[in-house]
Amino acid sequence: MALTRIGLAGLAVMGQNLALNIAEKGFPISVYNRTTSKVDETVERAKREGNLPVYGFHDPASFVNSIQKPRVIIMLVKAGAPVDQTIATLSSHMEKGDCIIDGGNEWYENTERREKAMAELGLLYLGMGVSGGEEGARNGPSLMPGGSYEAYKYIEDILLKVAAQVPDSGPCVTYIGKGGSGNFVKMIHNGIEYGDMQLIAEAYDVLKSVGNLSNQELQQVFSEWNKGELLSFLIEITADIFGIKDDKGDGYLVDKVLDKTGMKGTGKWTVQQAAELSVAAPTIASSLDSRFLSGLKEERVRASKVFQSGGFSDILGGQPVDKAKLIEDVRQALYASKICSYAQGMNLIRAKSIEKGWDLKLGELARIWKGGCIIRAIFLDRIKKAYDRNPELPNLLVDPEFAKEIMDRQAAWRRVICLAINHGISTPGMSASLAYFDTYRRESVPANLVQAQRDYFGAHTYERVDMPGSFHTEWFKIAKQSKI
Repeated sequence: MALTRIGLAGLAVMGQNLALNIAEKGFPISVYNRTTSKVDETVERAKREGNLPVYGFHDPASFVNSIQKPRVIIMLVKAGAPVDQTIATLSSHMEKGDCIIDGGNEWYENTERREKAMAELGLLYLGMGVSGGEEGARNGPSLMPGGSYEAYKYIEDILLKVAAQVPDSGPCVTYIGKGGSGNFVKMIHNGIEYGDMQLIAEAYDVLKSVGNLSNQELQQVFSEWNKGELLSFLIEITADIFGIKDDKGDGYLVDKVLDKTGMKGTGKWTVQQAAELSVAAPTIASSLDSRFLSGLKEERVRASKVFQSGGFSDILGGQPVDKAKLIEDVRQALYASKICSYAQGMNLIRAKSIEKGWDLKLGELARIWKGGCIIRAIFLDRIKKAYDRNPELPNLLVDPEFAKEIMDRQAAWRRVICLAINHGISTPGMSASLAYFDTYRRESVPANLVQAQRDYFGAHTYERVDMPGSFHTEWFKIAKQSKI
């Protein structure tokens, strides 16, 4: 057989689908998996799906040797130790100038460590974020490769064809930057995704719990929203979910799903990085907290009995809710909250880019997220244009277009949050977004008091608004004397 153009190791759901995508775009591909049945399964599937040029190998040596030089191998294995084990297995058969690409959700510092270790062996290394889930991997994901630029050029022709294609802005792939930048950008993408999903869940909760909307009505509302400014993959699938009947009983499936959210760790990493970089990301953090609280199902069941007579409806005096008005208010609140969530994510990326000297282009990131990925949305085009207008934009909120949109929607945003609070419905994401906006737009915040407290008990000093310099006051002594 002639040598293949590329190899892929790790044939779980994402790996298998990406291999078939690459083959379908006209690039013969070699595949390998430690569990050999997965190799046979992938080759069989390739035959079924149009005799695609996928060639399976059961041992690493023949797998590596089947690829044309300089060899390029994508790994799609579980982050952490399995990646190191796979690298060790493959690299022992590779030669100088060959390249390994990690397509998993890896911690960016691990990628930087591996890039250095591979360079010592004369091998090139890329950490590439892949977003879009199973469907994206098969039909066109958003790809975020970072690391060796030379390695990127080896595989650019493949990635440009394999990535999602957006008619007005091209393939959803770009060279992200040096080191672990590709993995870092994918991690923040996932953090934004956490925020997006939480905000949508809160919109659903308010419409269902306060507006008493049925699943049919919810499906209609979300389908309608998906035709306007909220048009996105997550809104689209949410509308689909509300329409699916339970195949194991009566009613709708969504009502039978346990209210306990899982996670893989990228959201937690995003919040940890926000703390490390001293960048506020309250919407993303509240979505992580909501997942933690959702995991306390048994405790919540018990607590619901303790607080059964909440008396929330008493506050409202049993006023009826205007459904049409509520739906429109929630739509506006969701959009305004979403702007804040994306602003936080973009600020995290910029802060890390400055710290690491990556020179990341925020507008270009918004462009490659327009298709293929989980957070793909029409709204990303607006974000790209905002950074095109001003690459140094300190925050999306102050872009003239977004600023106007937030101002136009803030009355509805506040109404939704007040209504939810009075009904005892938690909206942590929407509330955190509003608090972020309200803090960011104020010339003066109460941090002067916090700084005075720090100086009182810890002599941490403070600055003044009326003169330069650093000051310390013996607050305790002065207060004690005034009490005598």
